[in-house]
Amino acid sequence: MTRPLEGIRIVDLSTVFSGPMATTLLCDQGAEVVKVESPEGDTTRQIGPSKAGLSATYIAANRGKRNLALDLKSPAARPVLHALLARADVLVENFRPGVMDRLGLADADLAAAYPRLVRLSITGFGADGPRAGDKAYDAVVQAVGGVAASQRDPVTGDPVILASTVSDKVTALTAAQAVTAALLARARDGRGRRVEVAMLDATLAFQWPDAMYNHVFIDEPPPAMPEFGANQRPWRTRDGFVATMVPQNAEFAAMCAALGRPDIAADPRFVDLPARYRNGKALRALLEPLMASFDTATLEAEFRARGAALGRLNEKAQVLDDPQVLHNRALVALDHGAAGRVRVARAAARFDGQPQLPPRGAAHLGEHGAELLRELGFDDTAIAELAAAGVLRLPRG
Repeated sequence: MTRPLEGIRIVDLSTVFSGPMATTLLCDQGAEVVKVESPEGDTTRQIGPSKAGLSATYIAANRGKRNLALDLKSPAARPVLHALLARADVLVENFRPGVMDRLGLADADLAAAYPRLVRLSITGFGADGPRAGDKAYDAVVQAVGGVAASQRDPVTGDPVILASTVSDKVTALTAAQAVTAALLARARDGRGRRVEVAMLDATLAFQWPDAMYNHVFIDEPPPAMPEFGANQRPWRTRDGFVATMVPQNAEFAAMCAALGRPDIAADPRFVDLPARYRNGKALRALLEPLMASFDTATLEAEFRARGAALGRLNEKAQVLDDPQVLHNRALVALDHGAAGRVRVARAAARFDGQPQLPPRGAAHLGEHGAELLRELGFDDTAIAELAAAGVLRLPRG
């Protein structure tokens, strides 16, 4: 089966998570991605456990790409980069505003030289404004964008930074979708476009439907509701934890029946979803001892039989063996040479029923440098000169 993005070429100048995860998704869907990395290497090469010179985080965020280690600050690197761009469909970068200009890659010049090129720019806070020049990492954007304020320690009430790069990841998904939209537009009119995605903007859009619902109405706003998910925490069972959501009245009644207390569904305090939100603490106090009186397997069976949603809380290692995860083949093993086999989560979308599997693992720093430059027309002498000058880094040994 032909992958949907087969034939699309992407030059990826991005680092860490937001850009690399976007291009990895596009790579899984068939695009050819060349990651142009600094000779010092991407920060993610140092995050997480490492084996045979590759970190787990780098593999997950950069699988499938060919790698070129090039010092973009050196003028000698520009002919190489422009040779790549001359045959590319998409350029991706996540530098702070102004960096591309200083590298001699101003957007107006790129648009003039490569009119069909889609140029994706990911920033932390936007291309301009009071924070445009600030460094932005995931935790900082979680703080500014309200994610931390949406998660509260149940004991102290203090805001919590999620132990996951949620702002980076939602930015990556937003960016990948925007790139495909720009490519579709180019197919119609032949024109490349500049696409801008700010991590802050992507995070706010992600937050708005639920976590920010008390801030939607502007004119004569209705009374505020308790914050979404304020009482939405795992339930302790006799042998573990579960999570449930029962927003519909029929589902709520089914849950109460599964717990052996159908009368709770008739309590005026819990008659509909808004009432259950307003009286969430009282409801939780009623349900906690009931949940704790069952073992997890019995709860799963009872909820399933009555059509109410419930899932056991998997610890991270248990996710690997979850029956549905195994059935979906959501995790795949890649042969990674000296590192042995590695496990990654495949791209979630299927096309005509077929999963889009990673084409290969992640590359060592500069692994494809000589190969790529030869494809671009550089001879061995030119390659050796670039390497000797420190502009091009080739694999050691």
